[in-house]
Amino acid sequence: MRIKILMLLVAVLISGISCAQKKQSEFKEPLNILVFSKTSGFRHASISSGLKMLYDQSKGQNWVITVTEDASLLRDDLLAKMDVAVFLNPTGDAICETGQAAFEKFMKSGKGFVGIHAAADFEYEWEFYGDLVGAYFRTHPPAQKATVIFENYNHPAMKPFEGKKTYTTVDEWYSFKKSPRENVNVLARLDESTVKRQKDDTWKMGDHPLIWWTDKNDIRSFYTVFGHTHEAFQDRLVKDHITNAINWAGKRID
Repeated sequence: MRIKILMLLVAVLISGISCAQKKQSEFKEPLNILVFSKTSGFRHASISSGLKMLYDQSKGQNWVITVTEDASLLRDDLLAKMDVAVFLNPTGDAICETGQAAFEKFMKSGKGFVGIHAAADFEYEWEFYGDLVGAYFRTHPPAQKATVIFENYNHPAMKPFEGKKTYTTVDEWYSFKKSPRENVNVLARLDESTVKRQKDDTWKMGDHPLIWWTDKNDIRSFYTVFGHTHEAFQDRLVKDHITNAINWAGKRID
Protein backbone atom coordinates (compact mmCIF):
# COMPACT_ATOMS: atom_id res chain seq x y z
CA MET A 1 0.00 0.00 0.00
CA ARG A 2 2.79 2.47 0.95
CA ILE A 3 4.66 1.68 -2.29
CA LYS A 4 1.56 2.35 -4.32
CA ILE A 5 0.95 5.63 -2.51
CA LEU A 6 4.53 6.77 -3.04
CA MET A 7 4.35 5.88 -6.72
CA LEU A 8 1.15 7.90 -6.98
CA LEU A 9 2.75 10.88 -5.27
CA VAL A 10 5.70 10.77 -7.64
CA ALA A 11 3.31 10.65 -10.59
CA VAL A 12 1.39 13.62 -9.22
CA LEU A 13 4.55 15.66 -8.67
CA ILE A 14 5.83 14.90 -12.17
CA SER A 15 2.44 15.77 -13.61
CA GLY A 16 2.38 18.97 -11.59
CA ILE A 17 5.81 20.03 -12.91
CA SER A 18 4.76 19.31 -16.48
CA CYS A 19 1.51 21.20 -16.10
CA ALA A 20 3.21 24.15 -14.45
CA GLN A 21 5.44 24.46 -17.49
CA LYS A 22 2.40 24.60 -19.74
CA LYS A 23 0.27 26.97 -17.69
CA GLN A 24 1.40 29.68 -15.32
CA SER A 25 -0.51 30.02 -12.07
CA GLU A 26 -1.58 33.37 -10.67
CA PHE A 27 -0.16 32.16 -7.35
CA LYS A 28 3.63 32.18 -7.10
CA GLU A 29 3.88 30.14 -3.91
CA PRO A 30 2.67 26.52 -4.07
CA LEU A 31 -0.17 25.35 -1.85
CA ASN A 32 0.37 21.89 -0.39
CA ILE A 33 -2.89 19.97 -0.21
CA LEU A 34 -3.60 16.66 1.48
CA VAL A 35 -6.61 14.87 -0.01
CA PHE A 36 -8.00 12.16 2.26
CA SER A 37 -10.78 9.86 1.09
CA LYS A 38 -10.68 6.75 3.29
CA THR A 39 -14.04 4.97 3.50
CA SER A 40 -15.05 2.44 6.12
CA GLY A 41 -18.74 2.99 5.39
CA PHE A 42 -20.50 3.78 2.12
CA ARG A 43 -18.06 4.47 -0.70
CA HIS A 44 -18.95 7.13 -3.26
CA ALA A 45 -18.04 6.19 -6.81
CA SER A 46 -17.52 9.91 -7.43
CA ILE A 47 -14.28 9.96 -5.40
CA SER A 48 -12.36 9.19 -8.60
CA SER A 49 -14.03 12.11 -10.37
CA GLY A 50 -13.31 14.38 -7.42
CA LEU A 51 -9.63 13.48 -7.55
CA LYS A 52 -9.49 14.09 -11.28
CA MET A 53 -11.16 17.46 -10.81
CA LEU A 54 -8.65 18.49 -8.15
CA TYR A 55 -5.69 17.46 -10.32
CA ASP A 56 -7.17 19.28 -13.32
CA GLN A 57 -7.72 22.43 -11.27
CA SER A 58 -4.20 22.23 -9.85
CA LYS A 59 -2.78 23.04 -13.28
CA GLY A 60 -3.70 26.69 -12.90
CA GLN A 61 -3.52 26.96 -9.12
CA ASN A 62 0.04 25.89 -8.27
CA TRP A 63 -1.28 23.17 -5.98
CA VAL A 64 0.94 20.29 -4.89
CA ILE A 65 -1.47 17.46 -4.15
CA THR A 66 -0.82 14.47 -1.93
CA VAL A 67 -3.62 11.90 -1.89
CA THR A 68 -4.01 8.97 0.46
CA GLU A 69 -6.54 6.60 1.97
CA ASP A 70 -4.01 5.31 4.49
CA ALA A 71 -4.99 6.85 7.83
CA SER A 72 -1.73 5.65 9.38
CA LEU A 73 0.04 8.35 7.33
CA LEU A 74 -1.77 11.10 9.23
CA ARG A 75 1.19 11.86 11.44
CA ASP A 76 3.30 14.94 12.19
CA ASP A 77 5.94 14.24 9.56
CA LEU A 78 3.45 14.29 6.69
CA LEU A 79 1.00 16.86 8.06
CA ALA A 80 3.76 19.39 8.78
CA LYS A 81 4.29 19.69 5.03
CA MET A 82 0.64 20.51 4.28
CA ASP A 83 -1.34 23.73 4.16
CA VAL A 84 -4.87 22.43 3.59
CA ALA A 85 -6.64 19.13 4.26
CA VAL A 86 -9.41 18.24 1.81
CA PHE A 87 -11.63 15.43 3.04
CA LEU A 88 -13.18 14.05 -0.14
CA ASN A 89 -16.15 11.80 0.67
CA PRO A 90 -14.62 9.84 3.55
CA THR A 91 -17.06 7.75 5.58
CA GLY A 92 -17.22 5.79 8.80
CA ASP A 93 -14.57 5.60 11.51
CA ALA A 94 -11.08 5.50 10.02
CA ILE A 95 -8.61 7.55 12.07
CA CYS A 96 -7.09 6.15 15.27
CA GLU A 97 -6.46 8.27 18.38
CA THR A 98 -2.82 8.87 17.40
CA GLY A 99 -3.89 10.12 13.98
CA GLN A 100 -6.61 12.27 15.50
CA ALA A 101 -4.13 13.91 17.87
CA ALA A 102 -1.72 14.62 14.99
CA PHE A 103 -4.52 16.06 12.87
CA GLU A 104 -5.75 18.29 15.69
CA LYS A 105 -2.21 19.58 16.19
CA PHE A 106 -1.96 20.26 12.45
CA MET A 107 -5.23 22.18 12.32
CA LYS A 108 -4.45 24.17 15.47
CA SER A 109 -1.20 25.35 13.87
CA GLY A 110 -3.34 27.56 11.64
CA LYS A 111 -4.16 25.29 8.73
CA GLY A 112 -7.23 24.96 6.53
CA PHE A 113 -9.91 22.32 6.03
CA VAL A 114 -12.37 21.69 3.20
CA GLY A 115 -15.03 19.03 3.67
CA ILE A 116 -16.73 17.73 0.54
CA HIS A 117 -20.13 16.02 0.73
CA ALA A 118 -19.63 12.83 2.81
CA ALA A 119 -17.03 14.56 4.99
CA ALA A 120 -20.09 15.06 7.23
CA ASP A 121 -20.60 11.25 7.36
CA PHE A 122 -17.31 10.61 9.08
CA GLU A 123 -15.83 10.18 12.58
CA TYR A 124 -19.02 10.68 14.60
CA GLU A 125 -17.29 10.11 17.94
CA TRP A 126 -14.49 12.63 17.40
CA GLU A 127 -15.61 15.89 18.98
CA PHE A 128 -12.88 18.05 17.43
CA TYR A 129 -13.78 16.82 13.96
CA GLY A 130 -17.49 17.40 14.54
CA ASP A 131 -16.78 21.02 15.45
CA LEU A 132 -14.46 21.36 12.46
CA VAL A 133 -16.84 20.03 9.81
CA GLY A 134 -19.82 21.81 11.38
CA ALA A 135 -22.51 19.12 11.35
CA TYR A 136 -22.97 15.37 11.09
CA PHE A 137 -24.99 13.62 8.40
CA ARG A 138 -28.34 12.16 9.47
CA THR A 139 -30.18 11.01 6.33
CA HIS A 140 -31.16 12.08 2.83
CA PRO A 141 -33.92 11.66 0.26
CA PRO A 142 -32.95 9.83 -2.96
CA ALA A 143 -30.42 11.73 -5.07
CA GLN A 144 -32.35 13.99 -7.41
CA LYS A 145 -32.67 17.42 -8.97
CA ALA A 146 -33.46 20.13 -6.43
CA THR A 147 -32.83 23.82 -5.85
CA VAL A 148 -30.20 25.44 -3.66
CA ILE A 149 -31.02 28.91 -2.33
CA PHE A 150 -28.03 31.23 -1.90
CA GLU A 151 -28.14 33.35 1.23
CA ASN A 152 -25.11 35.57 0.59
CA TYR A 153 -22.00 35.84 -1.54
CA ASN A 154 -19.55 37.16 1.05
CA HIS A 155 -17.17 34.25 0.59
CA PRO A 156 -14.80 33.53 -2.34
CA ALA A 157 -16.38 30.09 -2.84
CA MET A 158 -19.63 31.82 -3.80
CA LYS A 159 -18.10 33.95 -6.54
CA PRO A 160 -19.01 31.40 -9.28
CA PHE A 161 -22.67 31.75 -8.30
CA GLU A 162 -22.82 35.55 -8.20
CA GLY A 163 -25.87 36.84 -10.02
CA LYS A 164 -27.85 33.70 -9.25
CA LYS A 165 -30.40 33.62 -6.46
CA THR A 166 -30.71 29.86 -6.78
CA TYR A 167 -29.06 26.91 -8.50
CA THR A 168 -30.89 23.77 -9.58
CA THR A 169 -28.85 20.60 -10.04
CA VAL A 170 -28.72 16.91 -9.20
CA ASP A 171 -27.02 15.81 -6.00
CA GLU A 172 -27.67 13.94 -2.77
CA TRP A 173 -29.16 16.46 -0.37
CA TYR A 174 -27.92 15.69 3.10
CA SER A 175 -29.88 16.36 6.24
CA PHE A 176 -27.92 16.78 9.44
CA LYS A 177 -28.35 15.60 13.01
CA LYS A 178 -28.45 19.20 14.13
CA SER A 179 -28.58 22.44 12.19
CA PRO A 180 -25.12 24.05 12.23
CA ARG A 181 -26.49 27.56 11.73
CA GLU A 182 -25.79 28.88 15.23
CA ASN A 183 -22.13 27.85 15.01
CA VAL A 184 -21.22 28.52 11.36
CA ASN A 185 -21.69 31.08 8.61
CA VAL A 186 -24.31 29.63 6.28
CA LEU A 187 -23.96 30.46 2.58
CA ALA A 188 -26.71 28.32 1.07
CA ARG A 189 -29.65 26.16 2.05
CA LEU A 190 -31.93 23.65 0.37
CA ASP A 191 -35.33 24.64 -0.97
CA GLU A 192 -37.09 21.61 0.46
CA SER A 193 -40.20 22.27 -1.63
CA THR A 194 -38.25 21.30 -4.77
CA VAL A 195 -37.52 17.76 -3.50
CA LYS A 196 -39.97 15.13 -4.70
CA ARG A 197 -42.43 14.09 -2.03
CA GLN A 198 -41.25 11.05 -0.10
CA LYS A 199 -43.21 8.49 1.91
CA ASP A 200 -40.88 9.28 4.79
CA ASP A 201 -40.29 12.98 5.42
CA THR A 202 -37.79 12.54 8.25
CA TRP A 203 -35.13 14.05 5.95
CA LYS A 204 -36.75 17.47 6.28
CA MET A 205 -35.08 20.05 8.48
CA GLY A 206 -37.18 23.13 7.75
CA ASP A 207 -34.15 25.39 7.84
CA HIS A 208 -31.78 23.24 5.79
CA PRO A 209 -28.19 24.58 5.47
CA LEU A 210 -25.99 22.98 2.80
CA ILE A 211 -22.87 25.16 2.50
CA TRP A 212 -21.03 27.00 5.29
CA TRP A 213 -17.71 28.21 6.65
CA THR A 214 -15.96 29.10 9.89
CA ASP A 215 -12.76 30.95 10.75
CA LYS A 216 -12.03 30.34 14.42
CA ASN A 217 -8.75 30.35 16.33
CA ASP A 218 -6.84 30.79 13.06
CA ILE A 219 -8.45 27.61 11.62
CA ARG A 220 -10.35 28.06 8.38
CA SER A 221 -12.99 25.43 7.68
CA PHE A 222 -15.38 25.07 4.76
CA TYR A 223 -18.08 22.51 4.00
CA THR A 224 -20.09 21.96 0.82
CA VAL A 225 -22.77 19.35 0.18
CA PHE A 226 -21.92 19.09 -3.53
CA GLY A 227 -20.06 15.96 -4.61
CA HIS A 228 -22.29 12.88 -4.62
CA THR A 229 -22.27 12.39 -8.38
CA HIS A 230 -19.55 12.23 -11.01
CA GLU A 231 -21.35 15.09 -12.76
CA ALA A 232 -20.96 17.36 -9.72
CA PHE A 233 -17.20 17.35 -10.24
CA GLN A 234 -17.67 18.12 -13.94
CA ASP A 235 -19.87 21.16 -13.28
CA ARG A 236 -17.83 24.30 -13.96
CA LEU A 237 -19.56 26.28 -11.22
CA VAL A 238 -19.04 23.56 -8.62
CA LYS A 239 -15.40 23.09 -9.67
CA ASP A 240 -14.68 26.80 -9.25
CA HIS A 241 -16.68 26.79 -6.01
CA ILE A 242 -14.44 24.08 -4.51
CA THR A 243 -11.27 25.61 -5.98
CA ASN A 244 -11.97 28.96 -4.34
CA ALA A 245 -12.83 27.23 -1.07
CA ILE A 246 -9.44 25.49 -1.06
CA ASN A 247 -7.54 28.68 -1.85
CA TRP A 248 -9.46 30.46 0.91
CA ALA A 249 -8.75 27.68 3.40
CA GLY A 250 -5.08 27.97 2.44
CA LYS A 251 -5.21 31.71 3.23
CA ARG A 252 -4.42 32.74 -0.32
CA ILE A 253 -7.62 34.76 -0.68
CA ASP A 254 -10.09 36.38 1.72
